[in-house]
Amino acid sequence: MPVSGLGPYDDANIFAKILRGEIPSRLVYEDGWAFAFHDIAPQAPVHVLVIPRGRYVSLADFSASASNEEIVGFFRAVGVVARELGLEEPGYRAVANIGAHGGQEVPHFHVHLFGGEALSGRMVNPRVG
Repeated sequence: MPVSGLGPYDDANIFAKILRGEIPSRLVYEDGWAFAFHDIAPQAPVHVLVIPRGRYVSLADFSASASNEEIVGFFRAVGVVARELGLEEPGYRAVANIGAHGGQEVPHFHVHLFGGEALSGRMVNPRVG
């Protein structure tokens, strides 16, 4: 069982289907390590999801099971996406929900990037994603 108590990876999850091209998405970025797309229910003016290409249930699973190359490649891609979206200045929020108590709903590790307005003092909906 993967770390985080979410159970084994489910190839039928919506992000796996997006990666396989079975479900359309509004692509932001892709490379050999990651795939980024706009969230269908944005919680901020900019709300993008960045997912690894590998079969990882959560950040806990990813950090315990992914190769060093996958980890570095994925997190570099997160930084590239933030820069390409113009989020570095004035700032943005990066969130990874992990497990049921963390509000994770899709059992494929992903990072939410939120920006486009001042986010300090408010949390985005933790029940999304």
